[in-house]
Amino acid sequence: MRAPRVAEIGVPSPARAAIAARTLRTDRWWLAPLLTTLGLTVFVVYATIRAFVRTAYWVDEYHYLTPFYSPCVSASCVPGASHLGVWVGELPMWIPLAFLSLPFLLAFRLTCYYYRRAYYRSIWLAPPACAVAEPHARYTGETRLPLIIQNAHRYFFYFAVVISLINTYDAIRAYQGPNGSFGLGLGTLIITANVILLWAYTVSCHSCRHVTGGRLKHFSAHPVRYRLWTWVSRLNTRHMQFAWITLGTLILTDFYIMLVASGTISDLRLIN
Repeated sequence: MRAPRVAEIGVPSPARAAIAARTLRTDRWWLAPLLTTLGLTVFVVYATIRAFVRTAYWVDEYHYLTPFYSPCVSASCVPGASHLGVWVGELPMWIPLAFLSLPFLLAFRLTCYYYRRAYYRSIWLAPPACAVAEPHARYTGETRLPLIIQNAHRYFFYFAVVISLINTYDAIRAYQGPNGSFGLGLGTLIITANVILLWAYTVSCHSCRHVTGGRLKHFSAHPVRYRLWTWVSRLNTRHMQFAWITLGTLILTDFYIMLVASGTISDLRLIN
């Protein structure tokens, strides 16, 4: 049996009703893709600018380091910002100071199952909404470059876990006051909340769910992993919410640290 030609499948298939209109829907189906595109665009533009400006990313007095610059391990980092030490020399301006984390975090988000759905529909319009024809003549799925890279999501997950550990260390350092003693400020709470939500997004990932219990054939023989799988599965139902919330908390955390580091505002100190 011969394989059907492209013109014989999908919307232009002769087996389907010949409807000239792209859709018969009368509701505002375009609103969700539009808002998704705007939300993603705002984050990408903000994060790109902040990742390259190299200003106001470290508050030495309270040990606040923005997540867009963590880990900062080059000689280009301002004194004190290199929590993990200086590993490389000066970096040119076109390389972000967080070059060890940003590429992997970007890959983790780009290949995320939720984000795929989000930008496939809103940016690539494949399809933009239910009962709305997409403009593409053919569909090859994630079997060719560049979309075949989406299959590496499970590996980017492990990098995301390591980076989340580094962010956790940054948050712990933020509890150190100006004299080396325990300190607590509004910035500390913002950084901590951001890290907690980043962990929630990371461990609610579908790959994490597979790691904890996806390959088990008998849950009864692995009660601990079954319990972990149950917890991750509950978080997984909120993966979309965590995906959007963490975009907001990343911007909020960076913006607050930028204001404090630039001297625009003073950190609200609760202890020390």
